[in-house]
Amino acid sequence: MSEQPLYSSFTSEFKVRPDDIDMFNHVHNSTYFDYVLAARYEQMERFYGMSMEEFMAKGYGWVVRTAFVDYKRPLGLSDEFTVKTGIETINNKGCKVKFEIVNKKTNKISCDGWFDYVMIDLKTGTGMRITEEMIAKYSI
Repeated sequence: MSEQPLYSSFTSEFKVRPDDIDMFNHVHNSTYFDYVLAARYEQMERFYGMSMEEFMAKGYGWVVRTAFVDYKRPLGLSDEFTVKTGIETINNKGCKVKFEIVNKKTNKISCDGWFDYVMIDLKTGTGMRITEEMIAKYSI
């Protein structure tokens, strides 16, 4: 049986803003998706050495195929939190990224889950094969 490669996880820090709050006075469920995407964009530049702008300039894009979020505890106004993400698997068409959002004050998980991304050709909008160069870049 072949061993699955291990990929690094990275952490970004954020603070809940007033426009993140819904009518129940906590972060709206869809905003957690935004937090994960913001963390991935930041982490692409800081840790993988390729910003989203550079990635797109090469004609590549990431689109979400499937997302799973397990909500555990809400975040509220001005809560500071971390978003930890890491690639779980990479295949020839995309990757699965796991995440965990933790409230810094309580050190408890607000939610966790994963995103299944497909790499696309921006010119055609269709899925494309991930190159060996790209796999190597994300395999840190």
